[in-house]
Amino acid sequence: MNRFDYVRPNTVAEAVQALGADPQARFIAGGTNLIDLMKYDVERPGRLIDITRLPLRDIVEHDGGLRIGALVTNATVAYDVRIKERYPLLSSAILAGASAQLRNAASTGGNLLQRTRCYYFYDTATPCNKREPGTGCGAIGGVNRIHAILGASEHCIATHPSDMAVALAALEAVVQVSGPNGDRAIPLAEFHRLPGDDPARDTNLAPGEIIVAVDLPAKSFATNFTYLKLRDRLSYAFALVSVAAALELDGETIRTARLALGGVAHKPWRNTEAEGLLQGKPATRETYQTAAELILAEAKPQSTNGFKIELARRAIVRGLEQAAAGTPQSQSDKRIQ
Repeated sequence: MNRFDYVRPNTVAEAVQALGADPQARFIAGGTNLIDLMKYDVERPGRLIDITRLPLRDIVEHDGGLRIGALVTNATVAYDVRIKERYPLLSSAILAGASAQLRNAASTGGNLLQRTRCYYFYDTATPCNKREPGTGCGAIGGVNRIHAILGASEHCIATHPSDMAVALAALEAVVQVSGPNGDRAIPLAEFHRLPGDDPARDTNLAPGEIIVAVDLPAKSFATNFTYLKLRDRLSYAFALVSVAAALELDGETIRTARLALGGVAHKPWRNTEAEGLLQGKPATRETYQTAAELILAEAKPQSTNGFKIELARRAIVRGLEQAAAGTPQSQSDKRIQ
């Protein structure tokens, strides 16, 4: 591992100032992703800014919803009574990811900022535009079974690995950040980026900004929801396809629909046109199939991941069926009907 300096600020302002003094520095909290990247020589920060002393560890009531501090651990969020009762979709998504040990260390802000698990990104002997811009994308034409089918570019086909972020996208959470130019709010849908011609940038954070909190809105979808995660093995694996589905029903009619996919793009994938199509329609398999076709209309497979299109189609339908029935995904059931 490369040598690095270490500083430990006590306030958000001090943390922002420390990052501004060295743009190559990195914030570290739980370190569940960054330390691995440093060990693999993917990240080479000359300074680590330890933010674990910052006062960002509370979950508080806010504007009819909840505000989750950036340093609240994934385990704390998943098991918080208010989250479980009012935002069970978020709890389910977090519990579908990682291991108990990692959830005990990983922070809310860090989860949003974790980087892709693309094989080529982690292998410094291979080309990767995300790791070294301009070197090419080894995954295109290579081993790309886990890679994107939506929103990819000729420069990068990596996917975002977070389960939590998929649920937050469906819930329309808002990320609160602080930086040298003050505070601002970024809707979750606008927080992560598609690769385009600049895949090295994962988010729309401005230079020097730090996540301080994530806001959950008052609308919680606490009854008709599901988080469906499909993967190669039942535990400790990233999603090939995941679906966060949330509905409000008026009898057998869909009043409101939210749908986000993971494992298929460089960011949690939402199609608001498909959500609008569901509104006012009967809660039937035919309706769900129509929405799935719309969402996947522009899906483009790579050489070895074409199966993900049909997998996503079936997962969307099943996720919506489970949400309508009020039967969240079981941790022990991963079959596709």
